[in-house]
Amino acid sequence: QLQLVESGGGLAQPGGSLRLSCAGSGFTLDYYSIGWFRQAPGKGREGVLCIGTAGGFINYVDSVKGRFTISRDGAKNTVYLQMNSLEPDDTAVYYCAATGGVCSQFLTHYDYWGQGTQVTVSS
Repeated sequence: QLQLVESGGGLAQPGGSLRLSCAGSGFTLDYYSIGWFRQAPGKGREGVLCIGTAGGFINYVDSVKGRFTISRDGAKNTVYLQMNSLEPDDTAVYYCAATGGVCSQFLTHYDYWGQGTQVTVSS
């Protein structure tokens, strides 16, 4: 069974940091482009960052540039989203998704999705 499992969400104060993990089960994430998406309350799901199979990445949200980074650990079959200088507007459910193609900000481009992890930024 092919699965993606996110972890690492929680409550953070403004200016704080969290690291989200996306662990693959049943398949090797190195062969897939992995995107991180988020869905804030009352809003649609949006692409945040995506990392390709060669390690290059694409940032889809201007507000996270310089604050969020994406990386892979092949040995752990895991992709990370490091989130620094968190802001209240970063509050959302964060999802990771895998595609056998190149990175895309379109949800339908992805074949596998995790269940999501809640990130709340509040003082």
